Amino acid sequence: MNKRSTFKIAVLIGAILSVVLFFFATRNNRSMSLRQQLLKKFYPALLWLTGAANKNNRFIVHRPQDPPLSFYELTATTINGQPFAFSTLKGKKVLLVNTASDCGYTAQYAELQQLYAQFGDKLTIIGVPSNEFKEQEKGTATDIENFCKRNYGVTFILLEKSRVKKGVEQHSVYQWLTDPQKNGWNTQGPVWNFSKYLVDEQGRLTHYMDPSVSPLDTRVVNAISH
Repeated sequence: MNKRSTFKIAVLIGAILSVVLFFFATRNNRSMSLRQQLLKKFYPALLWLTGAANKNNRFIVHRPQDPPLSFYELTATTINGQPFAFSTLKGKKVLLVNTASDCGYTAQYAELQQLYAQFGDKLTIIGVPSNEFKEQEKGTATDIENFCKRNYGVTFILLEKSRVKKGVEQHSVYQWLTDPQKNGWNTQGPVWNFSKYLVDEQGRLTHYMDPSVSPLDTRVVNAISH
C-alpha cells in the first residue's frame, strides 16, 4: 500500500469517527462522558492517523543555553488557587503540557502520569488546562481536577485554566516558553492541546514536542533520562 492510499484510508477513518463523536457529544462533567470514552478509545488510532499524515508530530531539540530571563523567576497559581513558585523546581527536569478534558489527546493524561511515576523526584510535570483549541476544556477548576483524578489518577501539578496562545492575555509561563527574548531561542507556541515543552535541571528550555508525540515516546524518555 502506497503513502497516498494510506493517507486516504486515514482520512476516511478519521471522518467516520468524527461523525460518530459528533452524534455522541455531551457536555463536560466530572465523570467521563460517552464522548470522552470514545475519544479515549480513539487515541491509539489518532496517533496512527497523524503519523500516517505526518501531522502534529514534530520533536524539536535545541542545545541547552542559559535563558535571558531565568525560568525560576516565574510564578503561577495552581488549579486549587495556591501560589506556585518555579524556584522550587531547581535541580529537576520539568515537562510543561497544555491540557484539555475533551480532546482526542486527553488519554495522554494516563501516559503523563505513568511518566511522572517512572521518574519520581527527577521530573516535575505541570499541566496547564486551556480552552483555546475548539473549546475542549469548558469545565471549572473543580470539574477539571476531579476529572483528572477520577479518570486518570493524576497526581502531578495542575495550574489554573489559562490562555496559552500568543497574545496579550497569554499566561506568563507560556510567554517565557514562546519568546526567545525570555527563553533564549524558541518561538513555537502550542499547536493544539497536549503540546509539550521540556526544561532541564538548570532551567534551560531544551525541547518542544507536538501533541502526537506520546509522553512515553522513546525520545521523550531518553531526553528526561539524560
